[in-house]
Amino acid sequence: MKKPDSPTRKRIVDAASRLFYDEGIRAVSVDSVAAKAGVTKRTLYYHFESKDDLVAAYLDARDQPNLALMARWFDEADGGLPDKIEAIFRQLARSARHPRWKGCGFLRTAAELAPLPGHPAVRIGARHKAGFEAWLAGACAAGGIPPSAELARQVVLLMDGAFSIMLVHRDPGYIEAAGRAAAALARAAQSPGTSAP
Repeated sequence: MKKPDSPTRKRIVDAASRLFYDEGIRAVSVDSVAAKAGVTKRTLYYHFESKDDLVAAYLDARDQPNLALMARWFDEADGGLPDKIEAIFRQLARSARHPRWKGCGFLRTAAELAPLPGHPAVRIGARHKAGFEAWLAGACAAGGIPPSAELARQVVLLMDGAFSIMLVHRDPGYIEAAGRAAAALARAAQSPGTSAP
């Protein structure tokens, strides 16, 4: 049963978020999280039933802020729908240039937990990715692109593929190239007499 939110619980989640993102969930022990949060292991286990529960809380805490950030990048971008989609990728490339960037926390966690498809953190990651795809489909539909769900899925494939290849090459140019491809797909979908690819 989830304990009510409290400053201590938030401090633990913040500590776990930094450690899990920087080092990976398998490499980080509950003891390390407790030490980083400045609490005892017993206090940590009062707020979280297990490390799995803590990993799920880490991703859950990233979910809505990440979605809101990408929506803000989209809304603040100049130009039409293709430009706004590309702007999300440009902003992600900017983030990827930061020395502490280690990729998409949702994808990295899913990769670490690949043998455990029913893990609560995997379900939260799937919910996050589906939430972004649904939001993007709605934005595309509002921009007059039918069928918007297919275009949104293609953009998500470009984005997550770029996240993966950037981890291999450490080159944000890949996500910029993916952004140009996403914008081209959106332009093609907007063209008169053309349905979404």
